[in-house]
Amino acid sequence: MINAKSTIEAGKAILGIELGSTRIKAVLIDQENKPIAQGSHTWENQLVDGLWTYSMDAIWNGLQDCYADLRSNVQRAYGIEIENLAAIGVSAMMHGYMAFNEKEEILVPFRTWRNTNTGQAAATLSELFVYNIPLRWSISHLYQAILNNEQHVKDINFLTTLAGYIHWQMTGKKVLGVGDASGMLPIDPDTKDYYAHMVTKFDNLIAGKGYGWKLLDILPKVLSAGEDAGTLTTEGAKRLDVSGNLKAGVPVCPPEGDAGTGMVATNAVEQRTGNVSAGTSSFSMIVLEKDLSKPHEEIDMVTTPDGSLVAMVHCNNCTSDLNDWVNLFKEYQELLGIPVDMDKVYEKLYNHALTGDTDCGGLLSFNYISGEPITGFAEGRPLFVRSANDKFNLANFMRTHLQASVGVLKMGNDILFNEEKVKVDRITAHGGLFRTKTVGQRILAAALNSPISVMETAGEGGAWGIALLGSYLVNNDKKQSLADFLHEHVFGGEAGIEISPSAEDVEGFNVYIESYKAALPVEEAAVKFKK
Repeated sequence: MINAKSTIEAGKAILGIELGSTRIKAVLIDQENKPIAQGSHTWENQLVDGLWTYSMDAIWNGLQDCYADLRSNVQRAYGIEIENLAAIGVSAMMHGYMAFNEKEEILVPFRTWRNTNTGQAAATLSELFVYNIPLRWSISHLYQAILNNEQHVKDINFLTTLAGYIHWQMTGKKVLGVGDASGMLPIDPDTKDYYAHMVTKFDNLIAGKGYGWKLLDILPKVLSAGEDAGTLTTEGAKRLDVSGNLKAGVPVCPPEGDAGTGMVATNAVEQRTGNVSAGTSSFSMIVLEKDLSKPHEEIDMVTTPDGSLVAMVHCNNCTSDLNDWVNLFKEYQELLGIPVDMDKVYEKLYNHALTGDTDCGGLLSFNYISGEPITGFAEGRPLFVRSANDKFNLANFMRTHLQASVGVLKMGNDILFNEEKVKVDRITAHGGLFRTKTVGQRILAAALNSPISVMETAGEGGAWGIALLGSYLVNNDKKQSLADFLHEHVFGGEAGIEISPSAEDVEGFNVYIESYKAALPVEEAAVKFKK
């Protein structure tokens, strides 16, 4: 505690901030890269005019409240004020669409990764680039706006992601970390910049529109981890810390997406390593030794924060529907007048699920709160399905919701491991699904038919990951690679607790997923039904 206090007083602490789907989190780390203080703010996206968004007020109020919570926690724990920092890093949900005019005014409400209205654009660009362009990527949103003849497009001066926007407002720099940039437009792993031929193809595609900009005019400059991304301005400091105590001049590392910070937080930036993040959405990231044999629409090609090629399977839905069901049991407990401890509720229900049949007794769940592109759904309907002959009990009921949370993730990874023969030595998992020890880990191991590790530190999440990238910016005296820096200065050989899949669990999950695929027309019918 004394060391933490002196670190903060000396201005040697590093701040990482991540704007996630449901929570904005701030983490202060010390010179040994260990967390010494945290702050948070809870928020939710809104569906406005058919599109998922967060308002600009929600973004800034949330960011300021998160930092204020961090300040108050530091004051409570150490009796001091945060005045200076060694470095800052900002991370956020990847992809989406934030378009600004030359007056720095946002032209349309922020369109998040969750929107699936870009099908026509994504299909056209995938064919044009001979490269899988997902619905949620920024280039898909931009081209869909062009196809829709949206009037604001002609006025675009800058197009960026949420992390890129916050970084710009804090530093004045229109830059983006390469991992986050790879969710705007594909990155060439040789140049660690946007693919030049794709930029040219896009400019030619829209040449007849008469816009006063070309693609590189409006995209952020791409930076790799460790590169100079500017410093905190006086205005930026005031926007973050409304109390006015935080001083300007702090180095700020390249802003990154949540996928990249997840890789850092799980020490999965080397080839043949991977990680899985499972919370509101889920994604797996496998760092490749070489490019895939062909494009797959289920697999997105992105990069690590230092520019290595990554195969990403991204699912829009993961634990939201599961959490809703758990909350139903919470309500029942409250109805009986029993005090509720949510950690205990999750622990009991999750562990009971492991006593169920490995194929869930025939029960099926579709956790589609929103659309799910991998299975071809632009919209979703949460759905629980059973027949009269299925084994309907609590264990199977909970197990089907757990397996559904990673079912679509399994479908994408089956392509990587079975068709593309991708090899991986270690997969590390993090996120809310793994908060109850071993259960989510065992379910995921069965889904991917691979050993899964969970580190104690993985619970720190992306805010810690972006703080580590801040540390890499200012503490990398040896000019090490990001992987070497993490090995030597952060993880020190820690690999976490590993669980290997059992043959019975794998076989049961394979039976489950075939039933799941066969029942997709039921979900399709539910989506078509309008209340």
